[in-house]
Amino acid sequence: MPELPEVETVKNGLAGALTGAVIKEVILRRGGLRSPFPDDFAEKLMGAKINNIERRAKYILFYLENGKVLIAHLGMTGRFSVLPNVPQEFATHDHVVFILSDGRCVIYNDARRFGVMGLCNKSEVLSHKLLAHLAPEPLEENFTAEYLVGVLKKKSSPIKPAIMEQKIVVGVGNIYASEALFMAGISPLAPANSPSVTKKMPLLIKSIRKVLNDAIAAGGSTLRDFAHVSGESGYFQHQFHVYGRKGSPCTKCGTPINAIKQAGRATFYCTKCQK
Repeated sequence: MPELPEVETVKNGLAGALTGAVIKEVILRRGGLRSPFPDDFAEKLMGAKINNIERRAKYILFYLENGKVLIAHLGMTGRFSVLPNVPQEFATHDHVVFILSDGRCVIYNDARRFGVMGLCNKSEVLSHKLLAHLAPEPLEENFTAEYLVGVLKKKSSPIKPAIMEQKIVVGVGNIYASEALFMAGISPLAPANSPSVTKKMPLLIKSIRKVLNDAIAAGGSTLRDFAHVSGESGYFQHQFHVYGRKGSPCTKCGTPINAIKQAGRATFYCTKCQK
């Protein structure tokens, strides 16, 4: 599933291509994705100018001049493509088509249909059911060591699944949690509220931000389905220190990277650097 850097990369591509564009027509090629499209979804978008595009967690928010906000989530295989014109034929999984007033075409393709598209008024964004429960962004100022120590002080479960909880911090997915813990020298097995983790919390915050910013700069990580709006792949997977490197030598000490399962997800770490 695309994580924060991948969604940020898609958002940046869409913002660069679509800010100021006007949606002339919307074609819905099915009744919904993970859930049905809102009532009068296409009608409320047609004729609207896209003022700006932002990201909240893994959601992409299209702010429209008519006061509406289109909320989109890519799910596991969702992909936006911006084309110079409307194709003569659509692909099997091209589910939503936005035709712009300048003749360009934006297609949302989603083979597994785990994506989401919703619509609300601008004044309702923060309270919308998809967004209201979300925790602080890891790249914003309010995500601090003091905040993280506070929310984890009663949490004795391992630190890795803890920092992947969307109610604690958004967007730190499986790949980047493994990489950040390696950079901070913290074992993914350490209790989240243990003194050893608390002591290193400022370094963990710094490591999370660094790995996410590095991944954004590299255009995200392409493991299977992810691609930019342009169709290109991300390249951060070539910078992995631990993720997906079971048995390979640690980039710091040479110890073979270990792999375990935590909360149903694969965890990679160095048993020497992350005691």
